[in-house]
Amino acid sequence: MLDQRLLRNDPTLITAPLARRGLATDLSGLQQLALQARDLEQQRSELQAEGNRIGREVGERIRAGAAPGGDEVKELREQGNRIKQQVAELEEQEKGIETQLLEQLMVLPNLPSPLCPTGRSEADNVEVKRWGTPRQAAAGVEKLQEHWQIAERLGIVDTERSVRIAQSRFVTLLGQGARLERALINFMLDRHAGRGYTEVLPPVLVNTASLTASGQLPKFAEESFRCAEDDLWLTPTAEVPVTSFHRGEVLAAEALPLKYAAYTPCFRREAGSYGRDTRGLIRLHQFNKVELYWFCRPEDSEAAHEQLTGDAEAILEALELPYRRLELCTGDLGFSAVRTYDLEVWLAGAGTYREISSCSSCGDFQARRASIRFRDGKTTRLLHTLNGSGLAVGRTMAALLEAGQQADGSVKLPQALVPYFGAEAITAVS
Repeated sequence: MLDQRLLRNDPTLITAPLARRGLATDLSGLQQLALQARDLEQQRSELQAEGNRIGREVGERIRAGAAPGGDEVKELREQGNRIKQQVAELEEQEKGIETQLLEQLMVLPNLPSPLCPTGRSEADNVEVKRWGTPRQAAAGVEKLQEHWQIAERLGIVDTERSVRIAQSRFVTLLGQGARLERALINFMLDRHAGRGYTEVLPPVLVNTASLTASGQLPKFAEESFRCAEDDLWLTPTAEVPVTSFHRGEVLAAEALPLKYAAYTPCFRREAGSYGRDTRGLIRLHQFNKVELYWFCRPEDSEAAHEQLTGDAEAILEALELPYRRLELCTGDLGFSAVRTYDLEVWLAGAGTYREISSCSSCGDFQARRASIRFRDGKTTRLLHTLNGSGLAVGRTMAALLEAGQQADGSVKLPQALVPYFGAEAITAVS
């Protein structure tokens, strides 16, 4: 959520950065609400102070000998009661205006960093680096298959029965496929723990307050699955429960940064993606992911963003998967992000790069929504949050299947994964 002080003092500090996102916004009405809310708060505070003064004066006069039921004390108490009534009326007005104000602030996205390249769409994203040599089919020598073809041939994924169990965009992993998924999760968690992350296994059912704190609600309700009879939703990413792990807390400055690596199943409706990636492991309603999450001091967040992204890249490099890093332009930023790097892994069979991790710095946007602060001397300050996939497991499996496919039909695995999987290759089961 954006800082109301910007709105009250100079709305152009919000509208100009939002224009870089491609959003034309008139905040004049919202500014008036913010100013009205501040004025009501000031009036209420002044009246409360006066009421407290009268309460003290009543006590002083009684101690000085005035009769508790006498006219002198009675008049003061009546004055105090009138003030209490005025305060109650102001509180009611303030509550109504604050509700309107928050409803409108909650749907405004974060302001992009000045470092974020300006652009309208993904076509304006900037490639920052490449790592590895993408495998490509040699003309007339081999024909590389896509991962869903390999998985079907090896019998490690069943889509048809999954539709019977649930609906389209769900898969069931079998045998070596299930073992590979488990191996990847353990490999990722162990690697991140070795880099200083605390492993977390949070709830996958989250409440409305948690989705609101991380920025998924109210704007993106259609993207999540909801349990209709409860205030619970299936989490779309571990970013949601980890953000709220410290919701409403004041953390010690010396405890920062806090670095978490959280595994969860993730659930997304994939609204608007019909007809895209209908086969395979790229775009599912349910998938596994290891999420990296930082809570840090504001002055450390730029370096933290580079480190978090590097930690996600280290998984790809350990798995010998070529990738590229893109910096997202302002028009392609996620709702809560001030700056984002996307990591795209090379899919050898498809012959293209596909997103496998999105590493975002969110500034104090989520911390303000979740009321997470840290104690800095005698004051408290909003901290900064960062998150990124480390990695999406299904997409990692897809890249491994395509990168490791062999002429005999097997799939060779990278050496780093062999101890976790228990074999050097996935082979067809006779």
